Amino acid sequence: MTPIWLKQTSTGIALSLHCQPGAKQTKVVGLHDGCLKISLQAPALENKANELLLAWLSKQLKVPQKQIQFLSGQNSRVKRVEIWGSITPEQIVQILSP
Repeated sequence: MTPIWLKQTSTGIALSLHCQPGAKQTKVVGLHDGCLKISLQAPALENKANELLLAWLSKQLKVPQKQIQFLSGQNSRVKRVEIWGSITPEQIVQILSP
């Protein structure tokens, strides 16, 4: 079963994320309002948290960072990112599930 925070799109896989900047470490901490909640070590200043999020997702999912982009929410805690390439929804769930 596909989790509520992951959606297959015509171009890739969209993730709904609730990000909490300024945390001690970057990790998945659970679910929040239908989103995957991720704590980010970077502060929410000068796009640092967004950059860290993309770099962290790229590393965790083993997908080049250029294959991950924001769909919405760059200035909000609730973000939508899209990932494309050779990764499957099942792999994403396995790697990121809380």
